[in-house]
Amino acid sequence: MQKPIGIFDSGVGGTSIWKEVAKMLPRENTIYLADSANAPYGEKSKEEIQRLSIKNTEFLLGRGCKIILVACNTATTNAIDYLRSHYDVPFIGIEPAIKPAALHTKTKKIGVLATKGTLSSSLFHNTSKLYAEGITILEQEGKRLVELIEAGKIQSDEMKELLIGFLQPMLDQNMDCLVLGCTHYPYLIPVLKDILPEHINIIDSGEAVARQTKAILEQNSLLSDRNVQPEHIFYTNANIAVIEDLIDRPSAKVFYLDF
Repeated sequence: MQKPIGIFDSGVGGTSIWKEVAKMLPRENTIYLADSANAPYGEKSKEEIQRLSIKNTEFLLGRGCKIILVACNTATTNAIDYLRSHYDVPFIGIEPAIKPAALHTKTKKIGVLATKGTLSSSLFHNTSKLYAEGITILEQEGKRLVELIEAGKIQSDEMKELLIGFLQPMLDQNMDCLVLGCTHYPYLIPVLKDILPEHINIIDSGEAVARQTKAILEQNSLLSDRNVQPEHIFYTNANIAVIEDLIDRPSAKVFYLDF
């Protein structure tokens, strides 16, 4: 099946998922849509998140995508049920990695850094109840983090100050695992490692999502059987330089889209 894998996010953060997918599925073409002009989704209503997710989905389907990764925690928790019930292609969603954190924690205290839209969703709370019985989940809304990442200010003083303010209360409560509940946040791992004690496990869901994508493609006989260089196309409705800096792959093509 030569059709591409479609991926969308509220911005550039889902490129952290794209990297894992491209590594695990090296024969697959991909099309990535960054809706950066509307980032962050985490501050929007469920209805608005759903509307944007429908728009993104139909853009990718219009380009022949055979499967769609909703590479955004907020869009997954607020819109993926609707998308699955209204479109025929398989959808892969993203949710905070509560289960692996629950398996790794020794202090029974897990920190979750995520957007307001994810933390307030029923899917997040259902996942927490299912996998984190007897464990305290320390929730922290990552205000301003997505905006700074979208602006290319990952290493800025403002970013470091925000993260210290978010993380210290969780450290004071004996957190030993930090779940990154937004696909933008893996790009903060170098900064987080400078701030956090060495014993803190930082957990994101990128590799697990790539494994699930491969499994669903296999189940639906959608895997590519070609043995040539894949095509990776990126669309953004904001500054293309931010995506170019993050993906760092000469063969990828990045286009501005008035979307």
